Formats: sequence, C-alpha cells, structure tokens
Amino acid sequence: MTKQRVGVLISGRGSNMKSLIAAAQAADYPAEIAVVISNVPGAGGLAIAAEAGVRALVIDSKSFGKGADGKRKFESALTAELKAARVDLVCLAGFMRLLSADFVNDWSGRLVNIHPSLLPAFKGLDVHAEMLRAGVKIAGCTVHYVSAEMDAGPIIGQAAVPVHSGDTPETLAARILDEEHKLYPECVRRIADGEVRLRDGIAVLSGAPASGALANPVRSPR
Repeated sequence: MTKQRVGVLISGRGSNMKSLIAAAQAADYPAEIAVVISNVPGAGGLAIAAEAGVRALVIDSKSFGKGADGKRKFESALTAELKAARVDLVCLAGFMRLLSADFVNDWSGRLVNIHPSLLPAFKGLDVHAEMLRAGVKIAGCTVHYVSAEMDAGPIIGQAAVPVHSGDTPETLAARILDEEHKLYPECVRRIADGEVRLRDGIAVLSGAPASGALANPVRSPR
C-alpha cells in the first residue's frame, strides 16, 4: 500500500500531532507522518515527534522578521521543507500562525486544520469561553480544508460534545480535545483513502467512518 505523506505543523505541545502519529503507526493506516515542523523553538511536540521516530525540525518564524516580507520568507522556507519531505498533505495541529493567501493557494486541497468549535460558529481564539458566554448546549470540533479566511474552508468532519451546566472553559476544552484526538486521524484516513472530494466548494464524503467520529452521538449531560 502506497501511503500518503503528511507534514504536521505545530507551535506547542502537539497533542493532535501525537494522535496523528499514533494512528499512523497502524500497518493499515493509509498515511504516514513524514515530518513535523514547529515555528516555535522548544515546542513540546518536537520531543514527542522525535521520540516516535518522526523527523522533527524548527523553522523559527520570528527569525525572519516582521511584516509581509518576513511572512513571505518564513512561508518560503516552510514550503521548501515540506516539498523536500515529499509531503502530499499538510495538517495544522495547534499551529499559531496565520498563513498568507499565497501559501494557502499553493497548498489548496492539500492543507487541513482542526478547530475546537462546530464551525462556522465561534471562529478565532478563546472559543471555549465564548461558547459558555453564549450559552450553547452542544459544542465540538471541526476538521476542514484551509482557505484564505481564518477558520473557514470546506468542512470534512465534525464531532459534538454536550455542554454541562457547571462547565468552565478548561473542562469544556478537555472534553472537546478528547474528540479532536479521534476526529483528526479519522478525517486524515478518509482523505488518504480517497473518500473525500472537493465539489463546488464543499467536501463530499463517500464510504462510512471507521469510528463514527464524523457523526458521533452526543451523550446526555450528567
């Protein structure tokens, strides 16, 4: 089986990266993690990747300077490493940098992200607190193709969790993160298996999810 080669971009602890690496260790998983790149020196996920035998490196975004020219140089270095690793798919996993429209267009249909809300609701940062302030009863996470607009692009999969009356942003975030760790590997599996197709700006899925993570039942709050 020819496996799709995946590059994972991180900025921190890399918990979703870790779930992708774990999934890819299965012999029948159709993707392999070819490289992990952090834009932050010392990010915790680098050691996790290296321990798992995955090539891990740093491209320090701050070292390229500020402004449009610094962003262009940073993204050029990023693209060079991804291409050197013969990457088919790029997964953002806690990557805390806004990517330019040029970079997104260059990787169009091959660049995915996971966000801790049920998009298109609650984009941006601090979404767990925002959801609680809004009084939502169901929260969750979304895997989507990346577009030039922040936290937008065709939705590949979503998983939902109940919001409990005593939730804090931290407890809600932890419950959502558990689902992220199942949803992301499942969505990558389906992409690598050719079960996801872009049609008229919508991600169309075929086949059945292996774990139910793409349409999970929401348990009643306790």
